[in-house]
Amino acid sequence: MIYFQLMRSMHEAIASEEWMNWLRGERVRWSLEAQMFTPQPIGFVRSPFNDAAKIPKGLGAQHPEEGVLEILPEFAAGLTDIEGYSHLFVLWAFDRSDGFDLMVTPPTDSRPHGLFTTRSPRRPNPIALTVVELLRREGALLHVRGIDMLDGTPILDIKPYLSNIPEEKLRRGWLAEAEARQS
Repeated sequence: MIYFQLMRSMHEAIASEEWMNWLRGERVRWSLEAQMFTPQPIGFVRSPFNDAAKIPKGLGAQHPEEGVLEILPEFAAGLTDIEGYSHLFVLWAFDRSDGFDLMVTPPTDSRPHGLFTTRSPRRPNPIALTVVELLRREGALLHVRGIDMLDGTPILDIKPYLSNIPEEKLRRGWLAEAEARQS
C-alpha cells in the first residue's frame, strides 16, 4: 500500500506546475540567481590614463605604460610569493562603461563583429582582463608594465600568467584577417 501511495505522490508531483516549470528551466534560472555574487574590489589601479580615448587601441597597439596595482590591506597577504612570476592576469571592472551591443565595429577593423570576439568595454558583465609584466612588489603595491586601464579602476582579481598553449596552435580569428587586409 505504501508503495502505491508513494508512486501516486510521485506521479502527482511530476504532473504538477512546479515540475513543469523545472522542466522548462525555471529551476535552473533560480539556481543561477541564487549563486549570483556582487564582486568587491581587491584594490585599485594607479594609471597614467584619465581619459579612455588616450589608451592605445587597434592593430599593433602597444602598452608600455607603467602603473601600480594598489591592493587593499585586507588582501595583501594574498600577494605572498607573487614576486616569482614575470607576468600577471589582472581581472578588473569597466566601471565607467554603460550598456552593450552584441555586434560592434572595433577600431581594428571596419567590419562588425560579435561582441564576444572583441575587447570592447561595453559588455553585459563589464569585466576586463589584461596581462601585465610585474616589475616589482613593494608591500601591497605591485608595480607593473602594460597598463591599459583608467586611473582608479577597481581590480577584481589577480592570477599568475601561465600558459601551456604552443604559439603555433593559437588562432587569432578575425583579427588576423584584419591585419592581413591592412598589410
